[in-house]
Amino acid sequence: MNKGICMPKSQTLRVGAAILVATGALAFTTIPSSAAPTASAELPDGPALARNLVKKVTGSGVNRHLIALQRIADQNGGIRAAGTPGHAKSAEYVESKLKGAGFDVSRHEFDFTFTQTLAEKLTVAGASVPISIMTYSLSTPVGGITADLAVVPVDADGTSGCEIADYTGVVATGKIALISRGGCTFAQKQIVAAEAGAVGAIVYNNTDGPLNGTLGDPAAAKLPTGGITKADGEALAAKGGSVTLELRALREERKSYNVIAQTKTGRKDNVVMAGAHLDSVIQGPGINDNGSGSAGLLETALQMGGSPRVSNAVRFAWWSAEELGLIGSTKYVDSLTFEQQVDIALYLNYDMIASPNAAYFVYDGDDSDAVGAGAGPYGSAQIEKAFVDFLGATGTPTQGTDFSGRSDYGRFIAVGIPAGGLFTGAEGIKTQAQADLWGGQANVAYDKCYHQKCDNLGNIDRVALDRNSDAIAWVTASYAVSTEEINGIPPRVQRAETRMAQTRMMRMQMANEDAAAAKAAGTDVVGCIHVDRPAA
Repeated sequence: MNKGICMPKSQTLRVGAAILVATGALAFTTIPSSAAPTASAELPDGPALARNLVKKVTGSGVNRHLIALQRIADQNGGIRAAGTPGHAKSAEYVESKLKGAGFDVSRHEFDFTFTQTLAEKLTVAGASVPISIMTYSLSTPVGGITADLAVVPVDADGTSGCEIADYTGVVATGKIALISRGGCTFAQKQIVAAEAGAVGAIVYNNTDGPLNGTLGDPAAAKLPTGGITKADGEALAAKGGSVTLELRALREERKSYNVIAQTKTGRKDNVVMAGAHLDSVIQGPGINDNGSGSAGLLETALQMGGSPRVSNAVRFAWWSAEELGLIGSTKYVDSLTFEQQVDIALYLNYDMIASPNAAYFVYDGDDSDAVGAGAGPYGSAQIEKAFVDFLGATGTPTQGTDFSGRSDYGRFIAVGIPAGGLFTGAEGIKTQAQADLWGGQANVAYDKCYHQKCDNLGNIDRVALDRNSDAIAWVTASYAVSTEEINGIPPRVQRAETRMAQTRMMRMQMANEDAAAAKAAGTDVVGCIHVDRPAA
């Protein structure tokens, strides 16, 4: 999960859907996070492929891939970040599994700017304040820069530091700007701070917890920029004064690649695409973020196999360099021609599906929450409903989450491809109402090890992993059978039945015409005016 966008996630309750199954309507109740996984007998009505795939995709199968990713990280410096041996070995593991299952597998290679933190220090009156350098930030000199703070007032509309007018009355020249998060990207905040004459920028959170962000693009970097907690930011804003800021990072051009696998069966001009980013941050092994989504997707692909009986081809993707600004997925979409983009019926995204203090979020395709970025392209609402209905029918209530631009669906939506997916929460704080609904701890982050070294095998809610992997299998397989609700293209069986009906109609029409011709000729012999009627 990428941290580049500063908009909050909407979390409006959707307690499943009123799905009827053979035993009648299901009642949805609070589900503690320690509850046992749902039995397959509770699956709703749906395509046989989807029902069978859910039974084959097991929590233990998905967990085995997480064990493999942890071992790979352990053998490669504790990380699986893009451009490092840990990611290369992770990608090779995924490739080998897919080739063994009979998929057409390819690599989509690209160049990117690799970054690695060298120093991140903020010193105030001799005391250290925890700070995280933002990805693609410019570096300070060794030892840092010492300057007074230029405190940017917090706007009532939450857009502090987003435009130069916010610096009215603030002398920022030669100072370090202190800015509250919210209203625009981190990149925009440091660009405006640079315009105001600042020599550095510190962004403090607008919610509890640390702030680990990205400027999104190396070209956007104008200042050394870091993030701190809300509490530390508010304390600094109240005191002002001089601080020493040292933020340094290695930046160099490297190569990486996405792993792409497609079924050999199904139509190639109406492809169902599903993806998860495989890379971790440089700080840790990334077993929840996003080993969990990658593992759930991989087990779904392996159990489906490379030649399933489907109407539509399924294309699976394991993205690289998501943590550096959605680079792999963006470069992939941009590499496609317009016609190749039209060949993609929809995109399903799986990023962090097993957070230890899990929520059950589904991307808000119809913007019914009316928060943030708005609705996705047509078809996104139907994708949202497919996830909500399945999870609701199997006993898991859900809430919506905004298309905030923080994960790999971003570029797909930008070119008009409908999208949806699952998410169990990152650095956000679980509310008491959510703890009552799902279990877990209120007033604690969904993932307290988000973007940290401790995001390891001990940082996984395996009940959430199993439930969400079932949802991945169900929705992916259902759309492999038919995307009619998304784009009007019927399933293969329905198309065959339509063709047969049309053939029967044509034959009846021809027979009627032959009979009419025979009657007009005054004969009882019915010939075929369409084939063997003699010329006049």
